Formats: sequence, C-alpha cells, structure tokens
Amino acid sequence: MAQHQAELTALMQRHHVPGMQLVYTKGTAVQNYSLGVREAGTQQLVTATTIFEAASLGKEMLAYAALRLHDRGVLDLDKPLLSYYAYPRLRGQARAARITARMALAHTTGLPNWAENPTAPSWKTSALAVKYVPDSCWNYSGEGYTFLQKTLEHLAGKTWEQLAQQEIFAPLGLKNSSFAWRPAFAATASAGHDGAGKPTPIDHFVEPYAGYSLYATAADYNRFLQALRTGQGLKPATARLLRTPATAANRCGHATTAADAHIDWACGVGLATTSQGLAQWQWGDNGNFKGFFMTLPGKQESLLLLTNSSNGPQLVDEVLALFFGHGQYWATQWLAE
Repeated sequence: MAQHQAELTALMQRHHVPGMQLVYTKGTAVQNYSLGVREAGTQQLVTATTIFEAASLGKEMLAYAALRLHDRGVLDLDKPLLSYYAYPRLRGQARAARITARMALAHTTGLPNWAENPTAPSWKTSALAVKYVPDSCWNYSGEGYTFLQKTLEHLAGKTWEQLAQQEIFAPLGLKNSSFAWRPAFAATASAGHDGAGKPTPIDHFVEPYAGYSLYATAADYNRFLQALRTGQGLKPATARLLRTPATAANRCGHATTAADAHIDWACGVGLATTSQGLAQWQWGDNGNFKGFFMTLPGKQESLLLLTNSSNGPQLVDEVLALFFGHGQYWATQWLAE
C-alpha cells in the first residue's frame, strides 16, 4: 500500500492534481487513499472525510433508487414517464410521450445533456426539446435523468434528497453524502482547481439534482458502489439490469470508432468489455472536480477516484493499470472520441 501511495503521489504531481481520494476493493479487502491538499498553496490535507463534488456519479444513485421503486411496483420501467407526471418543461413535445424510465437510465431519451447551464436560475423553467427520436441512439443526458428524478419525486411525494436518504444513504450507512449543500461541509470541503492549478470555491448547491449536485467522500460512495456492483438491495433479476446492455450506446450523429464495439449502457451505468471481463463504469465532471469509477463484477474488484482538479481524467488510465493491471479498458478512449 505504501508503494501505491508513492506512485499515486507521483502521478498527481505529474498531472498537476492537488488532491484526491481513491478506494480500491478486491473481495472484502478495501484500500483507502487520501492524498494531497484540499486547496493548492495551503497545508489543508485531504483526509478520508474531505467532501468532494461527485458530479455525475450521482446518476448511478438515481438509477439504483429507481430500480428499488421498480421492485416495489411503484415504477414500470417501460411505461411512458409523462403518464406518471406531466413534466412542464416538455409541454408541446409530442415525441416526449414515448420516453420511459428505461430510456432515461440508458441515455436514449433523445434529450440533450442540458438545455442550458443547470446552475443558471432560468434552467428550471426553460423549455426542453427532444433532439433525437427517443430510443433511436445514445445521447448522454442530464436532462433525461432530471425528468426521471422529477417523476420519482412526484410518485413518492418526496424530494430527491429525501428519497436518496430513504433508499441509499440510510440503508447503506452513508453519513457524509448529500445532494444539497450542508453548512457542516464547510469545515472539510475541498476547493476545486482549474487546469493551471488555480483554486476555485466548491459550489453550494441548494436544490438536489441527481445529475450533478452530489457531495460525497470516496469512502461513502464506495459503500454505495459495492451495492451497485453486487446488486445488494435489489431483486436478482433487477440487479442483472445493472450488468446487462440496455443499448449498444451508438452515439447520436457520431461516426463509429474502434471503442464503440466495447461500450454499452445498462439501466443506469456504463458497461465496457475489457481485457479483465465485463466492467461497470461512470465518470463525473463538474469542471474543476472530476471523478471516475470502474467495477469488475466477475473479479469482485472496483476502483473509485474523486479529484479536486479539472486534470483528474489524466490519471485514470495509469491508475487502472496500477490497481487492475495493464490491459485494455476502453472507457477513457471512448470518452476521448
């Protein structure tokens, strides 16, 4: 572990990443690393309780909660979402009547990633247009996840933060995670950093959105990640939806590339056919906070990293090789294309 710590520190210095939390699991063995500083130019060390913006890694939590509600008969994955809840932002969009939870989870709704910056005051009431024919191609969509979130909130009569607490945080013992800013986070939260290493304040998201507003520690998120990897808390058939392609993830308007043959999307998580077998994966990107995870369900392994730098993705391939071994993992190549 000490050798890995030295290698990780060298990697961070080479790629100008000030701070990182990393968790590697193999079977029941867990290795936790907290490295670097919360803010460049200070002595504020990253610890196991440092809060990071986990960004899109919150989407897997929404998927997991949706699947738990599906198991209880609250949500039919193939029933049009508009038949549950008349989402105001899709008013007048005839093609939206086809969109289902399964499409939202697999990024095949045809909606854009964001209609406009989701942190802008006008976003919540902005008009949302269906860009592609639903279920015809893959287009990463925070808007699709927001549509599903708003539907689940309507069905449950709870906010997304309350749902996350009920379905994920409380059952799995996640005490340092929230989709809305807590004043208590201020004492331990990391700053973000741009590519030049300049620190920027962590965002204070007031409203919970699964698409981008998750605050977490890697230790907390890893507990959830093991539930995602094993299907804990889900019926066996439902758990298989997290390891089975829902779509070939053929990207809308995108020329086919070498990586495409190795990437699919399940109901809520990316899949990759790697040299180590099937992998689940996802990336998080809030600008100056970047995260990534990959699990190898067949080998009972997982790797999760949260970084406080826009340079974070530059670490991923080398970190995968360090812990999983040298091989072909495809996720970063696919993202780069």
